[in-house]
Amino acid sequence: MPFRSTRMTAAALLATAIVWLAATPVVAADEPDLIFRRSTVFKLLSPDDKLATYGVDDPAVEGVACHFTVPEKGGYKGWLGLAEEVSDISLACRQIGPIRFKAKAAQGEDMFRQRRSLFFKKMQIVRGCDAKRNVLVYMVYSDRLIEGSPKNSTSSIPIMPWGGNDTIQKCSDFISG
Repeated sequence: MPFRSTRMTAAALLATAIVWLAATPVVAADEPDLIFRRSTVFKLLSPDDKLATYGVDDPAVEGVACHFTVPEKGGYKGWLGLAEEVSDISLACRQIGPIRFKAKAAQGEDMFRQRRSLFFKKMQIVRGCDAKRNVLVYMVYSDRLIEGSPKNSTSSIPIMPWGGNDTIQKCSDFISG
């Protein structure tokens, strides 16, 4: 009897953990803005597979925006949110105004995170500083609880003046480690 009780307790703990993981938001920045979607694979009786392009502002660096394109699974699994999305993600980040660091940040810190499957896979955009060149570097990749993906994309932004009176900040003064 004790073995059965232990199994039931373990099952209850696992169910609680799954519910908690599903309810816990995994976002460093605000939710991204959907720019547009395009169908890539036609499905007769269910939603099509699509490519979706989103925009997100860096929450720690004013004047920087990133756009990323992700594949979105269609079909019934995609419609219900049960499909595991693939790791093919492209990234482009640009200076859109004067660059101002809002606070100190760690090298390789998450700028944005988003779930890519119901429980175990997430996409991350991380930020770093190339101090020698005074360039912000952004990398996007996806990972899973057990095994990640080597697929990634990188974008860099040289910190340049924006207007006549703009002072150029050094990323090395704000990014540590």
